[in-house]
Amino acid sequence: MSETRKIVAKVFIEGSIDDVWHEITKTDELQGAMFNMRLHTDGLGLGGHIRMRTADGKYTGVVGEILEFDPPHRYGHTFKFTNYDDPPCKVFYDLEEVSGGVEFTLTAEEVPVATKTAKQMKGGAGFIVKTLKAIIENGTPPLGTRALFVMFKVMAPFSPKSTLSEHWPLPEV
Repeated sequence: MSETRKIVAKVFIEGSIDDVWHEITKTDELQGAMFNMRLHTDGLGLGGHIRMRTADGKYTGVVGEILEFDPPHRYGHTFKFTNYDDPPCKVFYDLEEVSGGVEFTLTAEEVPVATKTAKQMKGGAGFIVKTLKAIIENGTPPLGTRALFVMFKVMAPFSPKSTLSEHWPLPEV
C-alpha cells in the first residue's frame, strides 16, 4: 500500500451552523468555497454519489461517494480529481457551533503522498476554508478569488477531454 497523509484546515466563521451547512451542501447554485463549482448528486445521504461540475455542467472536476452525512455537523465523501490517475482520498467537513459562530474543519485523509492530488489538496484546503469564511461573513468571496473564478471560466474549454461530464455520469438509480 502506498504512503498517505492527512491534511487539516480549520477556521472560525461568524455565522450560523445552518448557513455554513447550506453553503457546503447546496445543489441549486454554484458553491463559491468549492472553486465555484456546482454540486450534482443522486442524493445527499450515505452512499450518494457526488460530482463537482463547472457552471455550465460541461466539465467535472471531482467525483466521489458520500461516506457520512449528519446534518448540520458532519459530511464526508471520497474524493477523486477527474484529471489525475491518483487513487481517491477522503474528505470530511465538520461543523461545531461555538460561541459567536461555527468552527469549521476540513480534513482530507488517505491523501496519496507525492501525487498531484496531494499538491492540489494541500493548497485547496486552505483556499476552501478561507473562501467559505468570506462568503458566510461578507456574502461574497474575496476579490482575488472572484478574479480566479473568471480565469477558471475562460480556461474551461482547455480542460482535458477526460474531465468532460459525459465521462463522469451519476449512476442510474
